[in-house]
Amino acid sequence: MTEKTYIIEGLDCPSCASGLEETIRQMPGVESARLDFFSGKLSIWGEVREQDIEDIILKSGYLLGKGVEVAQKRISTFSFKALLKYFWSDKHFKLVIFGVIILSLTYLLSSLAVPAWFILALRLFALGTAGYPIFLSGLRALFINRSININLLMTIAAIGAVVIGEEVEAIMLITLFSISEILESYTNDRARAILGEFVELAPKTALIESESAEKTVSIESLVLGDIVIVKAGERIPVDGQVVAGQSDVNQAPLTGESRLISKSAGDEVLSGSINGQGVLKVRVTRKVEDNTIQRIIKLVTEAQLNKAQKQKFIDTFASYYTPIMVGLTIIMAIVPPLFFGEPFWNNGIERGWLHRSLSLLVIGCPCALVISTPVTMISSLIRAAKAGILFKGGIFIEKLSQVKLIAFDKTGTLTKGMPVISEFKSVNCSGEAFCEACDDLLAIACALEKHSNHPLRNAVLKAGVDRGVADRYAPASNLQVRSGLGISGSLNGQIATIGNFSLFEAEHNTPQELKEWVFTAEENGQTAMLVCDGNSVRGYLSVADEIRENSKGVIQGLKDLDITSVMLTGDNPQVAQEVSQHLGLHHTYASLLPEDKLKVIKELSNKEELVAMVGDGINDAPALAIADIGIAMGGSGSAQVLETADVVLMGDDLCKVPFAVRLSRFTNRLIQQNIVFSLGVKFLAAVLALLGLTPLWLAVLADMGVSLLVTLNGMRALRFEKAQTFN
Repeated sequence: MTEKTYIIEGLDCPSCASGLEETIRQMPGVESARLDFFSGKLSIWGEVREQDIEDIILKSGYLLGKGVEVAQKRISTFSFKALLKYFWSDKHFKLVIFGVIILSLTYLLSSLAVPAWFILALRLFALGTAGYPIFLSGLRALFINRSININLLMTIAAIGAVVIGEEVEAIMLITLFSISEILESYTNDRARAILGEFVELAPKTALIESESAEKTVSIESLVLGDIVIVKAGERIPVDGQVVAGQSDVNQAPLTGESRLISKSAGDEVLSGSINGQGVLKVRVTRKVEDNTIQRIIKLVTEAQLNKAQKQKFIDTFASYYTPIMVGLTIIMAIVPPLFFGEPFWNNGIERGWLHRSLSLLVIGCPCALVISTPVTMISSLIRAAKAGILFKGGIFIEKLSQVKLIAFDKTGTLTKGMPVISEFKSVNCSGEAFCEACDDLLAIACALEKHSNHPLRNAVLKAGVDRGVADRYAPASNLQVRSGLGISGSLNGQIATIGNFSLFEAEHNTPQELKEWVFTAEENGQTAMLVCDGNSVRGYLSVADEIRENSKGVIQGLKDLDITSVMLTGDNPQVAQEVSQHLGLHHTYASLLPEDKLKVIKELSNKEELVAMVGDGINDAPALAIADIGIAMGGSGSAQVLETADVVLMGDDLCKVPFAVRLSRFTNRLIQQNIVFSLGVKFLAAVLALLGLTPLWLAVLADMGVSLLVTLNGMRALRFEKAQTFN
């Protein structure tokens, strides 16, 4: 199925986007279509002529482009001068000014005994001039898109005002509506411009080494292995490995980290981060479409399409709301005069029911309600991304605001995930500083771990290298992973094993003295591994994993938010309990195999409405997937982590978890405020319209003013607090 991508400019409101999307979806050959209001990105799947698509877009009154960049007008930081410039650049506003001038001229002519018919003709001309774009858009929506939009409602209201002899009020209606539309367009374009800042993070060119000299090329032309030169103060254009140079790099645009990170030969760097004072030479290790900044841009822009439940409900509600309001307007205009003798026309004492119904018609536009949720969600998604947190959609912001329990993996999440061998001891230990029996024990462990993917592999091998015994034996062959228990393999013709106490208690004859050593190590919060050479149990190694400095503060921060924190770990109960008591966790589940973690998450989900799981995104992938919300840490350098979870913390900063919860709750409050305010004002304005107390211009202010206010309120999420640091 062929996908075509376009950029649509000129979308005034979400209902306009929905109408165009539905029109394209019904075209012959189109299997599916999706149009995002904020980015302006239109995706079409199916077999349809490009010319037919372009024709329907242009006939609907929108501008057309192609590509995947975010459609936006570059708007500087807000200022009154910038706003005036924006107004003057709008062609419709110039027509409105011209119409108002003609209207003012009619008042001058009326004092000069000019015929009334001529003044009426001038006023109708002024109305047609000022309202031409609105009338054209409304009629296009009706006859091309088969939909009712705000422009059509305004067209009907303006015509109705002329019918009842209120030409001046009709022009006021169009003028106020036009100003409100431009203001709303300005705020929407500012939101698009902020979204576009992520596109700007990705450099378009790179400086590379060639045989003769340095040259600048587009990043799309880079291939794996190219050497890119990054000068001081420049953005790093690629994901790669430093091959020469030393500098401090600012990764804040990607991970939200405030500190600079020193980079030298051998270190990995990320596209979009900012080089410091030094010059770096970087070997390209990922294609441009796979690099970190491009993945972030894709996730942030596509996250808008994964709508929250409230947004889906409002979209459905709005699809029925406008037709119902139009039907109610017709009933209001006909029933009271026809059956109850009420005035149809304005009679100088009170407004007739035609005027009242026109006011209700203006109020019947769902723009404020429809835009109340998406503008808040996109603002929140952008704010989170700037803090190094990627939500896969608004639905996960909504869910996280309702979470009451968060389960944490231990290793690499609550702890640093860089365990070291704190002690190793043979049952035949001589007690000397360089005991041969203890060294041989470590050598056997290295042989078993050398080709494994065991989480403690690096700690064992590092200890072996430090003692000079890592290569004493050839790597064990025919490795068998005992899931969650240990590893077995062929070594010197025997089946050697390294594993936890549970495995050795079940399958090996473990000396009592060794058991006591293991119990002591575990009581001290260390993880113990026993080693068997195939004939006898040789001894044990104890591993310590340092707790992150901010873990305790994070758990307390979640307590302040009334969130229960629990820990899931494969470690033994003694180690788990030691960590749990230090951090102040509510509960700990220890000695868990991967499948046990799944069972625990399911049990917790049955007890709590929504449960989140925080892990490293690789070993914890099954648990992250089954949790209501999976939160993965350290996604800046891992494509797998980015794909695993619903929420990705780009850095390893655990403090982002309570920040994400606070942001999600703030976002949810903004959405609720916008919905209540939108419906409340519309209800009040509708009551006033029924009582004949609402002139048409006031109905416009009630409708478009609310749209503007909910947009500005939703954009408050962009200025949400800075992420807190716990010490």
